[in-house]
Amino acid sequence: MGATESGPSVAVVGVTGAVGQEFLQVLSDRDFPYRSIKMLASKRSAGSRMPFQGKDYVVEELTAESFDGVDVALFSAGGSVSKQFAPLAMERGSIVVDNSSAFRMDESVPLVIPEVNPEAMSHIRLRSGKGAIVANPNCSTIICLMATTPLHRLAKVLRMVVSTYQAASGAGAAAMQELELQTREVLDGKQPTCNIFKQQYAFNLFSHNAPVLSNGYNEEEMKLVKETRKIWNDKDVKVTATCIRVPVMRAHAESINLQFEKPLDEDTAREVLKKAAGVIVIDDRTSNIFPTPLEVSNKDDVAVGRIRQDVSQDGNHGLDVFVCGDQIRKGAALNAVQIAEKLL
Repeated sequence: MGATESGPSVAVVGVTGAVGQEFLQVLSDRDFPYRSIKMLASKRSAGSRMPFQGKDYVVEELTAESFDGVDVALFSAGGSVSKQFAPLAMERGSIVVDNSSAFRMDESVPLVIPEVNPEAMSHIRLRSGKGAIVANPNCSTIICLMATTPLHRLAKVLRMVVSTYQAASGAGAAAMQELELQTREVLDGKQPTCNIFKQQYAFNLFSHNAPVLSNGYNEEEMKLVKETRKIWNDKDVKVTATCIRVPVMRAHAESINLQFEKPLDEDTAREVLKKAAGVIVIDDRTSNIFPTPLEVSNKDDVAVGRIRQDVSQDGNHGLDVFVCGDQIRKGAALNAVQIAEKLL
């Protein structure tokens, strides 16, 4: 559909960043209808030009006035920018879809994965004169819950153990560039440049770079815990996570162990996942072919494989699965645009 007089006016905040660029790609790929579109970024980027669907747009400096007449504002410029400008956009009647962590745990703000809990934003109306904020969950949470929610609906998850293998894309374009640079440097026998992370990333892996809290978990791990409970509307579900950075350019992987209230065998789980929206099953034991980050890079669907009964749990009450999803796409930009589509 693209540009159309009947579409909403759209603003993309943080348009020059990795997720901002992916916003534009997803809007184009999905023919999202828009009457007009604004490219917004910091003062440093203002004045540069941004191509989109055959036209050149001038990137504008983000100000409170940027949202006058804007129906939908897609934010991916960091938590501090969101905290400052999302309420201002809301006051002007804009529906903000925020990709940062600024509002995720705010009880008044829906935290939405469209395939999982679209009802959480059912009260929000486009062009109602009343603005709102909808939060995009953390990338690891989105990828995890896309795979586990269909199983949770069937057998109810009591406990979930998640180990993540997170790509450079999760830390932005600069981290992706540094991984490529470091790889070349190490192969050339040079000392690797460590500007984004404090240690060598190429040919290495380490605990996620999020700050470590007093309980020993880092912020990334606790996001998975808290966001899962909010999205599933289940304060009692037990979740624990270990998040690791791995030298992969794009797309996260997760190993997930599930304990269920009701028995669930692996064959039933596999069939349920095959029918789930936004999920593909790659689970070929004979050929030892399962999901990989490369397989899902630049793809919309989250891939699930290694679906097997947990032999440490009795009576088919446990499963192990391995999940891969594109962090920039479904883990960020695609999910946000899908939220916007729900408003149309």
